[in-house]
Amino acid sequence: MDWTLRPFNAVFFGTAAVFLILLVVSSLLLRGKSEKTRKTVLVAACIVTFVGFFVYKYALSLDAEYDRLVADMDGFNWWGELPLHLCNVNMILIPIAVLTDCKPLKGFCFFVGPMCAAMALTMPTAGFDRYSILLPRMLGYYGTHFMVFVEAIALVTYGLFSPRFRDLPPTLAAIFLITFAVFLIDFAMRQTGLYARANYFFAMETEGNPLLGIFHRWIPYPFLYLLPCLAILAAYMGVLMGAFALGRRIRDHAREKKKAGR
Repeated sequence: MDWTLRPFNAVFFGTAAVFLILLVVSSLLLRGKSEKTRKTVLVAACIVTFVGFFVYKYALSLDAEYDRLVADMDGFNWWGELPLHLCNVNMILIPIAVLTDCKPLKGFCFFVGPMCAAMALTMPTAGFDRYSILLPRMLGYYGTHFMVFVEAIALVTYGLFSPRFRDLPPTLAAIFLITFAVFLIDFAMRQTGLYARANYFFAMETEGNPLLGIFHRWIPYPFLYLLPCLAILAAYMGVLMGAFALGRRIRDHAREKKKAGR
């Protein structure tokens, strides 16, 4: 059997199906369970993902082929492989959001996590496209991103977060503050010489992204050129919040109708 994985081929959809089934089955099994149990399961899943992430990165550090593929980026560098990208930072933030019951942080993880994980899965970087899923680096890359994808969605399916329009301003504020904090990390790494290419969250440079390139032409300054993204995220979150509001209205109407029929 050909185990080659590329976006939207049979292996890709098969892998996605496994993780989505995991999400659905776990959500059904946890229905009716205590909030503490649901939180414990989600936090445990994130811890497993976090440990798996570093096992995957260690395997990547030993991968000579990958090192050649990213030679133009100076090869593998631990400072450039920390869990601070837009997608994998969520495996750290989700447990914090759940354990502190911080709605703005839950909003960040739910809205940003799946979107960025999906982008990484459908637009993989060098070394992660058209290779066998059985390679350690492929298992690590796709396993991590699919886990982040389902863990972020699980915030809602586990009943730990219900997006509402009033959550929009604090969620946008959380996105701004987290992005600024990561920008400071990038800046510190570059200034101290720890990692001259530090660019987590694309806070320092666009790396050829066409949309970010447009924003950079408008605002040619690190971090500040990302600010127009907040408007796009606000629209995206508004649409999803509207869908959740409609779903709640339909559910409440059905309940009222059922009560009236008794």
